[in-house]
Amino acid sequence: MSVDLKARLRRYRDTRKLSASNTEEPRGTQSTTEEEKDSWPDWTEAGFKTLRREILLELEVPVPEAFPAALPIVIPDIFRMGRLPSPGNLLFFDLETTGLSGGAGTIAFLAAFGRFAEGAAVRGSGKAGIRITQYLLLDYPGESDFIERVVGEINLSPPLVITYNGKSFDSQILRNRCLMNGIRPPEYFHADLLHPARRLWKRALPDCSQATIEVSVLGLDRAGDMPGAMAPEIWFSFLRSGDNPELLSICDHNVKDITGLASLFLALNAIASSPIESLDRFRFDMEALALLWRNAVRRNPRFFGGEEKKTGEELLRNAAQNGSPLAALILAKNAEWRLKDYELALEYTDSALASRGISEELRENLERRRWRLEKKNHHFS
Repeated sequence: MSVDLKARLRRYRDTRKLSASNTEEPRGTQSTTEEEKDSWPDWTEAGFKTLRREILLELEVPVPEAFPAALPIVIPDIFRMGRLPSPGNLLFFDLETTGLSGGAGTIAFLAAFGRFAEGAAVRGSGKAGIRITQYLLLDYPGESDFIERVVGEINLSPPLVITYNGKSFDSQILRNRCLMNGIRPPEYFHADLLHPARRLWKRALPDCSQATIEVSVLGLDRAGDMPGAMAPEIWFSFLRSGDNPELLSICDHNVKDITGLASLFLALNAIASSPIESLDRFRFDMEALALLWRNAVRRNPRFFGGEEKKTGEELLRNAAQNGSPLAALILAKNAEWRLKDYELALEYTDSALASRGISEELRENLERRRWRLEKKNHHFS
């Protein structure tokens, strides 16, 4: 963006602020006054028509001191960092916007950030927690201040930003609004948990929305939660009337999105740390994880050692035993060509053939393999 354009945008924003502050405004668009503070509990002014609040919440799952080496297998976006993040490097991020299309007319009016509260006790429980910071935009003229606060929160440190569908939506909205306001978009490493969630649960769930994952996989209770799809209508209603109870409910929904996002990350971390032991708890697709694990270890030998390779082989065996034809085929190939154990290769081939729903092409491939292995096994026996 050129210097002249930045200057024009800055003058335009300043003019909007001055005009808004010197004009009698409809109810709901005014800056907060002493009389209005009671209607915004726990919120403080953070800029022109921008509010801020901070909440410390308890986490049911403990936060580890360090993440396992296999975490990038389950969350491949972490590979781009070139190193494992620490718990203090993570920044959970979610936006509520005036639309779901992400077009030029869509703006963000609510942002939430979550950081693990290292060593912080919540309400005297002694449990670890998550510290959530929110920014709320009260009207259009305050957008530049709102965006500056959001960008400033991301730029506090060079974190790994964690979102759910954020690559396609939140980050694009933020970038567009930065450019529209003459603000440099933040640069950061980004891990979108939608993609690993789809790999692990798409065949078991009706959809992979964050709410579905939270309820069906994590067992979180979102009963009574204001649906996020109502956020645009509720914000526009607030601009017209100034009534904020429903808007505060959307703010609470936004908080739950962050705690759910952190809980999902910790679940993925548990799967990366102990995949076999985590299966009963999280009911993920063992075949999908086994294939993902095998491919990641083969493609990134510098990242992973013998322990990750051993776990990958165990995952393949487990998946084969649970009816995965692809896992059984991989094990059959390994037994035939690397181990030269033709009897074991036959066992895995028969296991693959016994699987339900395999394609005709795969069945023909397995039948040819079985015929060849029988000849080899007979020749060398």
